[in-house]
Formats: sequence, structure tokens, C-alpha cells
Amino acid sequence: MALPAARMLLQDVGLCVGFFTRIPVTVTTSRGLAQAQWATPVAGGLIGLCIATAYIVVLSIGMPAGIAAALTLAAGALLTGALHEDGLGDVADGFGGGRTRDDKLAIMKDSRLGTYGALALMVSLLARWSAMVAIAPFGTSVILATLVAAHAASRALIPLFMAWLPSARPGGLADRAGAVDADVALAALAIGIALLLPTGIECALVCMALLACTVVAMRNLAMAQIGGQTGDVLGALQQAGEVGVLVVAATLLT
Repeated sequence: MALPAARMLLQDVGLCVGFFTRIPVTVTTSRGLAQAQWATPVAGGLIGLCIATAYIVVLSIGMPAGIAAALTLAAGALLTGALHEDGLGDVADGFGGGRTRDDKLAIMKDSRLGTYGALALMVSLLARWSAMVAIAPFGTSVILATLVAAHAASRALIPLFMAWLPSARPGGLADRAGAVDADVALAALAIGIALLLPTGIECALVCMALLACTVVAMRNLAMAQIGGQTGDVLGALQQAGEVGVLVVAATLLT
């Protein structure tokens, strides 16, 4: 007997939340992660909501915005297990330090962090910290809308990338997740765009244009470097998208 549609949707959300966070979610379903990828921006929105709530609470007790932003970023890393930060560091090390495709893939698989990876993470953290400090004076609604949009929209790019690019590492994390259908990727994009709208039409339009450029640039880079995508590349894509949305929002507000 087929599961009711609503129950399937909830299971897909639970599957994505369990994968993208350290929240212990147990889901019994015959559907794979690839089929559930439409819910990736939903999981991202929930992550953004948790991070925004933590930021608002810390600010409300009178803590300076700089310290509050740093603590909130740390809490966010604990919530997600620094999954995408790890991908960004590995991609920077692999693409920056490898000479051949095999060298790059081997470096990306190595758990050790190199100079390129450390610099990439420093830039990502500094950009996000600066944007969070910049939006702090604009109040609760702006913080909520901005952080939810940044985390949801950036993760909405992941299914698109999985559907668009071949896997560069057979047996890797992205490869094991399976092929993502175009309709799943489009559904994720629609949800990501919808969650951008509360930031305002101008901000949403600029963010969409920037995210589109980010996807194309990352696609060209990944194909040139390793001939496809991996879980690390998807993580780097998410980080670039999150930084982009936060920087756009902070710039337009200030």
C-alpha cells in the first residue's frame, strides 16, 4: 500500500534534516536521498531558523553583535557538523594544490587541512560574520528572513548541481546518493526562491542573479578541474551561495 503523499513529504524532510544536520532523525522509507532532494532547502530553512533564533537570543541579552555572531556561527557548525565547511576546505586544497585530476581527488579525500583550505574557510567565516554583524541593528524580522533565506537558497542549488553534473568519483558520497531527477531539482529551486522573497523583491532578485552566476562558475570550475561533482564540491557550492546571499542582504540594507 502506497504511503499518503503528505507522509512521504514529511519523510523526505526528515531524511534531509537527518543528513544535513546532527539532529538524530530516524526515518523509515523506501525512498532514497536523491528522491528526497527537493526537501534540501526545507532542511536549510530549518537550519537557518535555528541559527537566527540563537543569534536573536544572544543579542537580546545585550551581547555585542561581533561576539554574538561568532558564537552563533560556532553553534551553526555544531548543528550541521560543519558538513559544507569541510567540503569547501577540501575543494580549495584539491583544486589549488593538485596537478592532475587524480591528484586533486586524492587531496580532496584527505582529511588533513592545507593552506588553501584554511584560507578559504577563513574568508567564508569572515564574510558571514561581517554580514551578520551588519544586519544585527535591523532587528528580529530582518535577521530571521536573511538567515533563513541564505541557508535555504544556498542548499537549493545542491539538487540542481547533482542533476546537471556527472559524479566525478564513483562510490563517493554524491554518487551513492543517486541521480537527481530534473523535477526534483526544479522543486528545490522553487522552494529556495520562495524563501528568498521575505528579504524583499530587490534583494531576492539580486540574490537569484548572483546564485545563478555562482552555479555556472562552479560548474565550469568543477568540470575543468575534476570532470564533475562530488560531495565536497556540493559543500563548496553551498558555502559560496550562503556567503553570497548574506553579503547581498547586508550590502542592500546598509
